[in-house]
Amino acid sequence: MRYALCIEYDGAAFRGWQSQADGGAVQDAVEAALAIIADSPTRVVCAGRTDAGVHALAQVVHFDTLAKRPDSAWVRGVNAHLPSSVAVRWAQPVADDFHARFSARGRRYRYLLLNRPQRPGLQSGRVGWHHHPLDESAMAQAAAMLLGEHDFSAFRSAECQAKSPVKDLREARIVRHGELIVFDFAAGAFLHHMVRNIVGALVYVGKGAHPPEWLAELLASRDRRLAAPTFAASGLYFAGVDYDPGWQLKAMHGGIHIVGAGVTAFSLS
Repeated sequence: MRYALCIEYDGAAFRGWQSQADGGAVQDAVEAALAIIADSPTRVVCAGRTDAGVHALAQVVHFDTLAKRPDSAWVRGVNAHLPSSVAVRWAQPVADDFHARFSARGRRYRYLLLNRPQRPGLQSGRVGWHHHPLDESAMAQAAAMLLGEHDFSAFRSAECQAKSPVKDLREARIVRHGELIVFDFAAGAFLHHMVRNIVGALVYVGKGAHPPEWLAELLASRDRRLAAPTFAASGLYFAGVDYDPGWQLKAMHGGIHIVGAGVTAFSLS
């Protein structure tokens, strides 16, 4: 039987999602906990890998098992064996041809940026930070220039293994909530460090170092060397996945985005 899980985690203490030979990844922790409940080794496939220090509000994985357990065992039972910074939000059986990665129509990321003179204390490790005042209106104007299908090589890390730098950015929204600036991005898929590199460039615009049109120039250049430094991982969240309604996955705030169902990602309220 194939199951889908929705998982949230604080990535600060992990070496990213993908399993490491000597452990320390979120995948390693999840598979170890699942193996205890399934009473056999259990491998998972995720919707989108995250780097070291990056968090997830709604990572989706699937796994196959011969173990017959109530759905609650894959939630409460697995959670009992996970580190406190990782939790399964829900579990449900899915069709055998469901694939957490290849069935996804899109992914969503959220970046939280604390914009005040003082560095974060209580929110340390969970937000990015910039001490100079930022103009969110200028940043929003700049971000709009990235919408659509483009070659995002200027925002791609040197380690990126994607076959093509061409991606379709469907949403780039920036909203301020007091000292916190929230960046929301949606695309079919993202390049390695793409969101953090875009945020870094937008911060340059926000502090007045470049006009909004600079983002269009960077995009056209396809040259990563001309862009801003990669912004901190601490403020980045894998916010959700878009799937067709036919898969009948559970929908929730901060969870799965069912295409066409209008589900809203992780709310600040």
